[in-house]
Amino acid sequence: MIEKIHSTLEITMSLSILNRPSRPPAVLVLEDGSLYRGRAFGAVGETGGEVVFNTAMAGYQEVLTDPSYHGQIVTMTYPLIGNYGANEEDVESNKIQVAGFIIKEPSAIASNWRSRFTLEDWMKQHNTVGLCGIDTRALVRKLRNFGVMRGVICPAEGSEDDWRAKVESVPFMAGSDLARFVTTDQPYRWNDPLHPSHKPRGWPEPHRAPVRVVAIDYGIKQNILRHLAERVSETYVLPATATAADVWSYKPDGVFLSNGPGDPEPVTYAIHTVRELLGKIPIFGICLGHQILGLALGCKTYKLKFGHRGANQPVKDLATGKIDITSQNHGFCVDMADVDSTRVRVTHINLNDHTVEGLECRELNCFSVQYHPEASPGPHDATHHFDTFVKRMTEERK
Repeated sequence: MIEKIHSTLEITMSLSILNRPSRPPAVLVLEDGSLYRGRAFGAVGETGGEVVFNTAMAGYQEVLTDPSYHGQIVTMTYPLIGNYGANEEDVESNKIQVAGFIIKEPSAIASNWRSRFTLEDWMKQHNTVGLCGIDTRALVRKLRNFGVMRGVICPAEGSEDDWRAKVESVPFMAGSDLARFVTTDQPYRWNDPLHPSHKPRGWPEPHRAPVRVVAIDYGIKQNILRHLAERVSETYVLPATATAADVWSYKPDGVFLSNGPGDPEPVTYAIHTVRELLGKIPIFGICLGHQILGLALGCKTYKLKFGHRGANQPVKDLATGKIDITSQNHGFCVDMADVDSTRVRVTHINLNDHTVEGLECRELNCFSVQYHPEASPGPHDATHHFDTFVKRMTEERK
């Protein structure tokens, strides 16, 4: 019986590979001139961006639809991608956000009861250019050794000099305000709690505290909004350009600063708004929101060599000594060198490189984390930060 199942599976996979249309040659060229030849995957075309890597073994749909990846070509380090297909629930925004997608090998079959499309067909629906068949280990070693760099995926037509010339038109990530490209155009209310398929076993039923949150959208992930909706009665989402007056018009009990793409320093309008809100209302920031809060508090930020992107980053809580395994996606970091540590304190550090992963200013009732407690994809170790936010808002109302 087992031999028959194995034989059927082998035949199915062989037929899938044979029936798959031939993939045209494509190439990745980096700004240092190096070339990686492979085959087109997803939409066939040309795209450019900052080439980065993600170490998660699963969660490619959430990665592809995370607005924080806007302007980046994402390389997955896990060698086989697409084995569970794609669906309409495991998304973090209404479209694929990455500039491009690089994998070692696409799965020949998509096998999951929730699957509605193959990964490749879903990418084609969104006109997302991809590349497969390259040595992703060699590419990741290059990025780790020399840092992330600009790159272009394009059809393998023309000369190598032509390909290399295309990279010069790709903008640098440092100095780029990308939040303005991914934020909402209009304010809206969010009501949907976590989808049943996203809840760990034993997850409690939603208990919504009678508080109102204004979330400022710098590229907000939907799972953040779901976690807020699990815990608070009202959540309103405002554009990244919202002023303090815009925020106050909603009479909120707390302000949430979202994740997002790009360099935090050019997002001056957001930093100004946060400075006007500090000390007047509880504030909680994640990812880019953490960096913007840090800048508003007088910190500086800097670009990491290759960033933190994956679902397995160890973070230490300096107050308790507890270690959380976290989901992360950032290329910039907060620098605490010139800040009064008695006023603004580091709450969490990354155990891989000891960079800042959390901040708090008790005096101004604000805190933030660099990582993603909402996960999606990744572990749920750090969801308690949402509970802390709700507790602070509730206490402030008393």
